[in-house]
Amino acid sequence: MVRRRAGRWIDLARLLPRAGTSLVAASLLVNTVLGLLPGVFVLAASVLLDRAAGGAGLTGEVYGWLAVVVGAFALQHALAPFQPALTEAVSRRVDGHCIGRLLDVTLRRAPFGVLEDSAHEDLLADARAAFARTVPTPGEAAAALPLLLARYLQLTFAVALVGYAAGPAGAAVTAVTALAIRFGVRGTLGRYAALWDSLAGHRRRTGYIRQLATGTGAAKEIRLLGLMPWLSARFGRDTMDGLHPLWAGSRRLQFWPFVALAAAGFVGGTAVFALLAHGTVQGRTDLFALGIGLQAALVTMRFGVAFPECDTQTQFGLESFHALERLEALEELKPRPAAGTEPAPRPAHSIRFEDVAFSYRPDAPPVLDGLDLEIPVGACTAIVGLNGAGKTTLVKLLARLYEPTSGRITVDGADLAAHSPESWQRRIAVVFQDFLRYELPAADNIGLGAPHLAPDEAVLLDAARRAGAGAVVDRLPDGLRTPLSRRYPGGHDLSGGQWQRIALARALLAVEGGASLLVLDEPTAQLDVRGEVAFFDEFLAEAGSRGITSLIISHRFSTVRRADRIVVVEHGRVLEQGDHKSLMRADGRYAGLFRLQAQRFEDDNTTAGSRS
Repeated sequence: MVRRRAGRWIDLARLLPRAGTSLVAASLLVNTVLGLLPGVFVLAASVLLDRAAGGAGLTGEVYGWLAVVVGAFALQHALAPFQPALTEAVSRRVDGHCIGRLLDVTLRRAPFGVLEDSAHEDLLADARAAFARTVPTPGEAAAALPLLLARYLQLTFAVALVGYAAGPAGAAVTAVTALAIRFGVRGTLGRYAALWDSLAGHRRRTGYIRQLATGTGAAKEIRLLGLMPWLSARFGRDTMDGLHPLWAGSRRLQFWPFVALAAAGFVGGTAVFALLAHGTVQGRTDLFALGIGLQAALVTMRFGVAFPECDTQTQFGLESFHALERLEALEELKPRPAAGTEPAPRPAHSIRFEDVAFSYRPDAPPVLDGLDLEIPVGACTAIVGLNGAGKTTLVKLLARLYEPTSGRITVDGADLAAHSPESWQRRIAVVFQDFLRYELPAADNIGLGAPHLAPDEAVLLDAARRAGAGAVVDRLPDGLRTPLSRRYPGGHDLSGGQWQRIALARALLAVEGGASLLVLDEPTAQLDVRGEVAFFDEFLAEAGSRGITSLIISHRFSTVRRADRIVVVEHGRVLEQGDHKSLMRADGRYAGLFRLQAQRFEDDNTTAGSRS
């Protein structure tokens, strides 16, 4: 246990250099001085009173000790404001380093399977919680080490003064009592932290309910359905489900240890006072030494309580850091020997899926099973199929957000796995059906498609117009500088269709920035059939005029009839492929579903006409 605890403190100490040598040195210096000053004050004040009471008069020695007392008092108050300021500065720098490591895991190293796997959700939540300021951060834990140094310097000085007054036995009793109580306090806090960690699932559930009830995203539905009483009751129930075991565990962990530690402190303190009293009666301890010993013994008794400035910070901040370390150490994040590092080439002929199979979990049925597919360069390929056929999973594999369970994806005959995922992802531009709606100016919403390009309003406007979003931008109060959210001054909200145009403009700008493959994964799912047909007609005209290689994913067969090549995917495999005319002549799955959807569209039109 001692070795494990020592290892935890070493982990914290290794974080400190991330704050910078000069800043850490300043914090250590200030806390060292502040740790020694109370002992200096006690010693100097005792000497001053002894000399003054001894009838020495106002001699130079008395004035000297008075200067030491005043100086120690003044310096302690002068340095006090620097202590929290330096602690905050160290904390922020260390947290900046740790946040960088967390972002590296979540945005670069971690496969999407890790981020979406419920088995790792609590670990991710714990690693993120500190930086959401819901628990102390690793930076706060590291910055608290100099504060602990100050505390232990106070103890060391006080033990030395007790030893001067009561002899080695008094010093030993004082040190052992203080350290034993301190060890017990930290042990109890550690067990409480372990209990807190075991309830991560409860905190995640209550956090979701809290976010749902207080956020704006679900406000309309909550009001229309009258969900507030249900949410309030559910939040209270989930909260108490987490708090009851926490409170019960806290009572169990803290009550009896508190009684035992209080008894140990009473026995140790009584023993020190008895040694001082015995020495005084025997004549070995004068009043000067007695005064010093009593004051110093009282200082050591402060070790019987938790230190508010550093105990919670070091315990829970270290837990957050270890959650980050456990996340970094996951088997799934370890580099794979086969992972390619070469930059991905620009496709010249075709991209092929060769007997590709994929499952999200080893024990789950395959989503793709023996998929063979060719995407010709310079053409528009449409992937159609019913919901659950594996269309979006295909896009995720193409974007290398996941790797195939078996089979391979090739570019011009070369295995895509031989190239780095990052370089390949710069080669493609994807508009997912759940694309992001950034609460940023319109210029950023489009410009993020190619952030490496220099900001150029003319280029952004050109991308917007090619995506059919020119009129949308023109109607914005401040043009491209308008924030696309009413949550900000001068902000403006967009409709679902307008957002889709902006997302397409972002993807088209990515093509201008070097992407050679444009993928649309059902981005028009919110539109009616007419709106979707118009959207794809405009897109196909744009792609055809510029020779863009494009892949369209849709479950509506009628909207992709103009694609150069249509592929029907069912049960994770290619069922049919060809152009619209050849597939209709084949009278297979595509033709049947196309006629079924077309009939529904005609029925809807007939019904609407009769009502009018």
